[in-house]
Amino acid sequence: MSHKILILSFLFLSGCSDNAGKVSLGLFTTKDVVIKANIDPKLPGVTCHISHIEADLDFSDPSDMSIACRQTGPILAEQMQKIDFSKNGEVVFKESKSILFKSLKVRRIYDDSAKTLMYLSYSTKESSGSHHHALSTVPLYNTQAWQWANQPIKK
Repeated sequence: MSHKILILSFLFLSGCSDNAGKVSLGLFTTKDVVIKANIDPKLPGVTCHISHIEADLDFSDPSDMSIACRQTGPILAEQMQKIDFSKNGEVVFKESKSILFKSLKVRRIYDDSAKTLMYLSYSTKESSGSHHHALSTVPLYNTQAWQWANQPIKK
């Protein structure tokens, strides 16, 4: 029973973010650049670092963000078989950015022709005439899933 609790705790926490860094934007501001480390819940060998502004005394944080995802552990064929292969992919991380329904989302999309995982971060609300977004990729080359990715198997 304790093994089940330990496994469930790991699965729950693996999708959670962890503040990896925090930089103040100045002495006379309540805004900080926060860097969060997020482990992909279905591919725990991928970690995404997302930086964005947190404004402590505002009702809404700015929409700008940056993302960098890297392979930080094994990516296995068994794990790859569990992801969404549609052109829309699937949301893997989500964080509220205001009380007015704005959120920062990260969506994983698989590029079959390049055998690459794409991680798209974006704001769900238009700001300054744009839906802010950023992209990072993690190639499967040199991973344990590379051979699986090159097989003509229907995904």
